[in-house]
Amino acid sequence: IPPLATLIAKKAGIPSWMVGNFGWDFIYRAWGEPFQEITLWIEQCYQQCDRLFRLPLSESMHSFPSMTDVGLTGGTPRYSLAVLRDKFALTVSVEKTILLTFGGLGLTQIPYENLAQFPDWQFITFDRSAPNLPNLRKISESHFRPVDFMPLCGRVVSKPGYSTFAEALRLEVPLVSLTRDDFAEAPLLLKGIQNHAYHQIIDHHEFFAGDWSFLRQDLHPPLLGTTLAKDGSEAIAREVVAYINSVNV
Repeated sequence: IPPLATLIAKKAGIPSWMVGNFGWDFIYRAWGEPFQEITLWIEQCYQQCDRLFRLPLSESMHSFPSMTDVGLTGGTPRYSLAVLRDKFALTVSVEKTILLTFGGLGLTQIPYENLAQFPDWQFITFDRSAPNLPNLRKISESHFRPVDFMPLCGRVVSKPGYSTFAEALRLEVPLVSLTRDDFAEAPLLLKGIQNHAYHQIIDHHEFFAGDWSFLRQDLHPPLLGTTLAKDGSEAIAREVVAYINSVNV
């Protein structure tokens, strides 16, 4: 959520509405004293936000004066499962189909050689530079997204990140996540999947230097019996439409 947007909105004489599960003051505050000045400035910007839609898996976001809690947001699969299975020759069962998606982590770091230990499984990646392996499907067309393939997968292997976690939670697909020690948001996200998803949390050594035996292990069930609301995108859209209609009357 860019802090400067609130000041721009004030100057333009229009309301500023924001959506998120953390603010940048939360990130900078964790970096300690050298960043306290900019943390204070960010807080002051956020205090001028007219309305925040706070997403699940969030920090307190106490800098915002007006908050509305909403459900999970995220994309919705666009393609039928039959079309995807046919186009990408996805013939293995859902339980043995794994989506590898890591955003900015650096896909070239994935130890693809471990896939040789799972010859009867299939893996899906959006890494165009991945090696050509018999049990690896590389998705290069830009109109496909990870969320399109999630319903075909028994697990999504990822790093802590709201978008991937939220889309998997919306579709009730189990999550396997690496830890991320250098990101203040990570504990919130990992706690979220522990509470609400079938999951595994693995450390970097287990992923980069291990044999990926975690894929053969049972998933951990969610700690809480409750599920998160999945209608965040629709709820926010309704509020935007209602506001526009009210000012156009």
